[in-house]
Amino acid sequence: MSKSSTIKQLFQLLMEKKAWWLIPMVTVFLLVGTLLVMTQGSALSPFIYALF
Repeated sequence: MSKSSTIKQLFQLLMEKKAWWLIPMVTVFLLVGTLLVMTQGSALSPFIYALF
């Protein structure tokens, strides 16, 4: 199972269960997680970790 299908299934579940209030929270978590993974080995790491 790929990552995109997992994310797609998550959003389908949220829409099916009428959990609209969770969609912004899940989106923010996914964006922050992607940001941390993408900048893990870069020179920006100390600045991003300082934000959290």
